[in-house]
Amino acid sequence: MFLRKFIGIIHPRTAVVAHDLAMSALAWWIAKSLRYALMPDLSPVTYLPMEFPIVLLVQGAVFNWTGLYKGVWRFASLPDLWNIIRATVIGALIIGLAMVMYSRLDGVPRSVLLVYPVVLVVLLGLPRLSYRFWKDSRIDLFQSVPTKRVLIVGADRAGEALSRDLRRDSRYSVIGFVDDNLALRGAQIGGIPVLGTVDQLAELSKAVAVQMLLIAVPGATTAQMRRIVAFCESTGLPFRTVPRLEDVVAGRAQFNEIKEVAIEDLLGRDAVELDWTAIRENISGRRVLVTGGGGSIGSELCRQVARLGASSLTVVEMSEYNLYRIGQELTSAYPELIFNGVLADARDAMAVNRLFEETQPQIVFHASAYKHVPMLQGQLREAFRNNVLGTRIVADAAVRCGAESFVLISTDKAVNPTSVMGACKRMAEIWCQNLAAHTSTRFITVRFGNVLDSAGSVVPLFRRQIRQGGPVTITHPEISRYFMTIPEACQLILQAASLGKGGEIFALDMGDPVKIRDLAEQMIRLAGKRPGSDIQIVYTGLRSGEKLFEELFHPLENYTSTTHAKIFQAQHRQVSWELLQTQLARAEEAVTAFDEETLRRCVSQLLPSFRWSEPQVDNVLPLRRNESGDIA
Repeated sequence: MFLRKFIGIIHPRTAVVAHDLAMSALAWWIAKSLRYALMPDLSPVTYLPMEFPIVLLVQGAVFNWTGLYKGVWRFASLPDLWNIIRATVIGALIIGLAMVMYSRLDGVPRSVLLVYPVVLVVLLGLPRLSYRFWKDSRIDLFQSVPTKRVLIVGADRAGEALSRDLRRDSRYSVIGFVDDNLALRGAQIGGIPVLGTVDQLAELSKAVAVQMLLIAVPGATTAQMRRIVAFCESTGLPFRTVPRLEDVVAGRAQFNEIKEVAIEDLLGRDAVELDWTAIRENISGRRVLVTGGGGSIGSELCRQVARLGASSLTVVEMSEYNLYRIGQELTSAYPELIFNGVLADARDAMAVNRLFEETQPQIVFHASAYKHVPMLQGQLREAFRNNVLGTRIVADAAVRCGAESFVLISTDKAVNPTSVMGACKRMAEIWCQNLAAHTSTRFITVRFGNVLDSAGSVVPLFRRQIRQGGPVTITHPEISRYFMTIPEACQLILQAASLGKGGEIFALDMGDPVKIRDLAEQMIRLAGKRPGSDIQIVYTGLRSGEKLFEELFHPLENYTSTTHAKIFQAQHRQVSWELLQTQLARAEEAVTAFDEETLRRCVSQLLPSFRWSEPQVDNVLPLRRNESGDIA
């Protein structure tokens, strides 16, 4: 007990210095003893009075000068070994000069100066490397926490780096790697064997009795990630992953951070090549305004705009908390950015006009909108007031202040709309397209489908239902939707904004549609549950205004490709400017008078193909539990 307390009060750096000086003295003694032992006919070994003080003084000064004490034994490696070799060779040379000046090398054979650095390298390097090996191997006699046996999927650099990190964590023991590179079969990486390929995961995990799988393939495509996850699920073991490369580069995650596999890892698409030069030229040094800047899309747009070097950023937001949150984040991450957070309603013409006069934005992103289809189905007035009149107010203000470009964030639900929300977004598109022909401001519309994990989307709903033990509710077994991640959607919005000349509708390539049933089942499996047994899936019936599948283009729009492979352009569908102004004026009066019947007629005049459907509530099956907890 006394020895442990005594060791505890010694500073680690002091202990290292004392150790190295002791090894220097020992190395000198061994070198000189070897010299005389190999030639026994000479006189016995003798030491000069100042011999050891000179060795210790010189060698200690050289150690300090070469920075040997800046290294940490816990992480000793080849650079530290090279530093030791350099320090011992330089030390031997200076000791030789000092001995010449002190005694003209009387009593110090020259061969000692050759043997001494070799012995000292061994005496200094071996304890350091042994200590690291001991720590990495977790040889801890007092360890009480059992280690978890893990298998790493991926034997590339990421897998090797992860295995090195796990060696320092006493909770995990890396048993081996699996990798589809057949050239690695039977090889060892850092002393850990590559056991087989990914498709052998189920058999290998049983054979070596692992308790967890770690996926270390940050550069995997979405298809590759789905395949790996499928094999991991077949083992029945828990599994985790390291973040994707794009998340690490964007600062959203750290390289070897272990996290649960998210649905975004499986539904997101492969990284899109963007023309960052054109995007930066469009944003850098400009005054930018974002409405709805505290929402899911709006806040990510703000982050991207700030990262691209906008001179100032004005965020218009109705939610006090959302505005506070994005303001705190941006002012902390980008202190040089001129940030202006404004608590305002985009439907307040007086506030919007005053704001545009004061800030004089050059680029406007209009992300403020209501988007919940079932909720808006029975609230035409509020949907029209926000999504149509709000857009008109902001667009007109942009024209008055001479903004260079105005980007409307739209939705695939505006194509052949069957819902009030989609119809209102379509009318907002029509206003911006027609306004572009009468002003110098470039009006650009960008359409895309569902955004993963955005507020009010199906992913947070499913996640909450799974956490509560189910059931997961889906409207129809065959319903499908397009999905993309929030960062990807915002990057493509910025790319489309740099492409637009005015009046265009751009639609983002959403990839293949995803069945909501498959999405739910995958999320249940990722949570470690079994669909249908651990977590039930209940179908509630299509809601009013809801489609089985979404469209990105109207048949009459005849979309064409652009210079970017993931962005398409829809041809403008003409609407009479006079008719548009007349009907919107009548609609605004109807909104003020709360005359929904007149408002319906105005919408029908502008969208003749739109078919009204009443909000339905009786097609939702009530979910009740009986006394035993089962679903009735």
